[in-house]
Amino acid sequence: MEAETDEAGASWKSKTLLLGAVVGALVGAGAAYLIIQRSEREDGEIRLTAGEGVKLGLLVFGLLRQVAQLGE
Repeated sequence: MEAETDEAGASWKSKTLLLGAVVGALVGAGAAYLIIQRSEREDGEIRLTAGEGVKLGLLVFGLLRQVAQLGE
């Protein structure tokens, strides 16, 4: 009985990790697409300033913090 519980626990964990990886990849690809579109409108070169990098990093950190608090 305990082995079945372990398998069920591993199953939902694997599905959750896979779903998170797919969603993360799609969001990352979408962000890259938007950056490419912006660079093509401006001068054809990708430019991300230090300030934009910090803002993006803080945004991602805040998002991860919010996701971690979902279960509370």
